[in-house]
Amino acid sequence: MVSRLETLLRSADEPALFRINPIRFAADKAIAETEAIDLFLHGTLVGLFEMDWLLLCPMCSDVVESLHSLQKLHSHYHCHLCQGDYEAVLDDYIAVTFTVSPAVRRIRYHDPDALPVDDYAFGYKATSEGMTPEGVPWVEVIKSCIRALTWLEPGATVELEVDAVEGVLLSFDMESDAHFNFIVAGDAASAPQRVPITFGVNTCTPDAGSVAPGKVVFEVHNATVDRRAVFGVLQLPPGGVPPRGMLQFQPFLSGKRLLMTQTFRDFFRSEVIRGTEGLAVRDITVLFTDLKGPTALYERIGDLNAYVQVQRHFEQLVDVTVRHQGAVTKTIGDAVMAAFLTPADAVQAALEMRQSVEQMNRDRPQRDFILKIGVHTGPSIAVTLNERLDYFGQTVNIASRVQHLADGDEIVITDNVRQSTGIAEILAPYRVDKSAAELKGISGSVPVYFVRGFAA
Repeated sequence: MVSRLETLLRSADEPALFRINPIRFAADKAIAETEAIDLFLHGTLVGLFEMDWLLLCPMCSDVVESLHSLQKLHSHYHCHLCQGDYEAVLDDYIAVTFTVSPAVRRIRYHDPDALPVDDYAFGYKATSEGMTPEGVPWVEVIKSCIRALTWLEPGATVELEVDAVEGVLLSFDMESDAHFNFIVAGDAASAPQRVPITFGVNTCTPDAGSVAPGKVVFEVHNATVDRRAVFGVLQLPPGGVPPRGMLQFQPFLSGKRLLMTQTFRDFFRSEVIRGTEGLAVRDITVLFTDLKGPTALYERIGDLNAYVQVQRHFEQLVDVTVRHQGAVTKTIGDAVMAAFLTPADAVQAALEMRQSVEQMNRDRPQRDFILKIGVHTGPSIAVTLNERLDYFGQTVNIASRVQHLADGDEIVITDNVRQSTGIAEILAPYRVDKSAAELKGISGSVPVYFVRGFAA
């Protein structure tokens, strides 16, 4: 692992060291994704890399914002290219990448304002991860439509010459909503058409009009005193951009997955979600455990010895959680709360937790550790509570309440979990009894499933 990382740092070209996608790195190097994620997290800890949180536009794959800290993320963002507003959701369009530290190897992307305009627009502000249904990177589609692109300095005037054909000439600024929209129609012009444009704060004047096919010269004056813009003109077909859905993105390290990585939770505790707004998680699986009858253990062997043994039990649960792509969010007395990427991961972890704790009991004069486990899946909010990254909402509440339904050696799962992909096959060797339960805060009874007994 370290050898592959060293080769990357010493030999890779500069684009390969900018916003490294650890999921792609894992695929290219034929290593486990979890190992690649841990590798880059440890590399960040020792100063080899800088970690970035990217807010991606789902419609054009523009990097709307690049932030060095989770604390700077906010729940809503706006793409100037698409003129669209989006909710920041940890599952989908928050990508975590790693760039080589300038102290290790300086690359041109460390100084974005010094980049050539093409490199800034397509290498720094755009990502090639967003794909059309045909598998073409959307950034390549945009490149094919661009007819002019320039840095626009404060107070400066530039001439952008375009050979216009029937359709639409659409301008853009990558950092504001300033744009114009000119219809190209009619008979071809016999001489160049000159169009003066005043670029201001979030505006272009005029912002619309019409021209004839042929040579068009836009005289763009930057009337701002401190705004350096990346200004471009696109040639679009008649009617503009046809309606389209969200892009398909190549696999990347999402904010959700990083928050469910134990290494991140253990070593990046200073990362917090700012304020009280939280960040949405569209789908998370929460698991709660507790011990049945721990009081008897404390009475029999004393507080200190019992504490040591309970810590051993925690270590077992953390190890199992990590193996199944989860992370322990917190411990509460003798209980554990853990979060997983999928219901299948959580249920497999729950079964292995029972088995692991049972193995602990075999080395003891009696069964001191008997687990009760509950699992539920659904949406949640990632928040910072008591200086710890945590999850809040009804999904967490239900997971906790179904855990309280469990007796010793039982796993209780909700219907949402039971109907999820892969669960039927995982539970096939076990006895599963359906029941109905009244849960506080939930109207009416809800179906729950008791997983009993150990696999043969």
